[in-house]
Amino acid sequence: MSKKLNVVILAAGKGTRMCSDIPKVLHQLAGVPLLGHVINAARQLAANKIIVVYGYGGEQVRQQFTHQNDLIWVEQAQQLGTGHALQQTVQHLDDDANTLVLLGDVPLVSVSACQQLIQGSHALGLMTVKKQQPDGYGRIVRDATGQVQAIVEHKDANDAQRKIDEVNTGIMTIHNVNLKTWLSQLTNHNAQGEYYLTDIIAMAVKQGYEVHTALAHDEMSVEGVNSKADLARLERVYQLRYAQHLMQQGVTLLDPQRIDVRGELQVGRDVQIDVGCIFEGTVTLGDRVKVGAYSIIKNSTIQQATQIQANCQIEDSKIGANCQIGPFARIRPNSTLEDEVHIGNFVELKNTHIQRASKANHLSYLGDSDIGSSVNIGAGTITCNYDGANKYRTVIEDGAFIGSDTQLVAPVTIGKNATIAAGSTITKDAPADQLTVCRAKQQISLPGWKRPVKKPKT
Repeated sequence: MSKKLNVVILAAGKGTRMCSDIPKVLHQLAGVPLLGHVINAARQLAANKIIVVYGYGGEQVRQQFTHQNDLIWVEQAQQLGTGHALQQTVQHLDDDANTLVLLGDVPLVSVSACQQLIQGSHALGLMTVKKQQPDGYGRIVRDATGQVQAIVEHKDANDAQRKIDEVNTGIMTIHNVNLKTWLSQLTNHNAQGEYYLTDIIAMAVKQGYEVHTALAHDEMSVEGVNSKADLARLERVYQLRYAQHLMQQGVTLLDPQRIDVRGELQVGRDVQIDVGCIFEGTVTLGDRVKVGAYSIIKNSTIQQATQIQANCQIEDSKIGANCQIGPFARIRPNSTLEDEVHIGNFVELKNTHIQRASKANHLSYLGDSDIGSSVNIGAGTITCNYDGANKYRTVIEDGAFIGSDTQLVAPVTIGKNATIAAGSTITKDAPADQLTVCRAKQQISLPGWKRPVKKPKT
């Protein structure tokens, strides 16, 4: 068998039973389109070409993968069967290669099972599975010696053939010289009026080729998605397997059935995760990190011994060691917390850098800010960073104490070890080592005042 591998992924179907305007292969499992999972598997197989046959949804499907420039896209304008889909790819198939056929709606395809199929097959190899309820699947018909003779689709099968429990998964490997010949000989004389790729099995047998088979022992790895119920079922399979993977690494999961990883979760030792947590993108949890129930963490790094209390949201941020976060804290993108920072309940950060051992324990908004070390932010403090058109930064230097219910109107700097009296609205820089108090004595309105407009970009 040639060591060169072409992979063809069949992804042209509409998915009528999904009852959706979204092409079936773009529905997401674990935060990744179904087709994305299959493409990732093809990459792990070191294919020299990955060809995706698309149809329903057209450019919508292609646009989801525009960043993957090496994919070869082939349109199947009319969906006339799997054989017809392969016929569209012939010009891209290398004569000195084998083609592995994968299905764009089978997201949990096993890379190791595909490797075994590739290694064990010559002219033609077929992955099969045994099902207790094989209705709707093509049956594997064998002779008295156990050799495969044909695949008979359910609608074309007779009563005896429908009793067969070994079925076709749709995953097969064929040497391209043979494949091109057999594809040219396909007809659509069947109940569906389609060109079945499975008809090449009988052609191979007639020409004296032995059909190699590999039995898939993991039924979920060859299970396709045809409905929202199928999608939900495979989502739970994926998540439970990921949970088991985490526990093998030493993570304590209070309930393995209630965790969602939609990307990659990297963990240190003695990590503990409570129920209902969601991890998106790439997340790293250092040694002894604890994540409270129903927290959502996306594209962020949490260093060792930090505790995330329940119901926190952290996105695109870096959290240092030995921090205390939450409960009900929201840390928005581009925020960095150094070690031993405390962010308490109902505190929101955005684009803010907080240095070591500073605290904001209650009911505050800190946006576009640079906060030094050992700073205390009182409850109800707001950095007023937006004037309705433009944003400005607030700087709070080391050791400052910001009293409760304070508004800091940016751009403004609070000096080192400065104290801001509770209830102040600070519009000018506050000097270091002094108490600054601001109390309004009267309310005035300014006629003719106009809101600022955005500054032109340079």
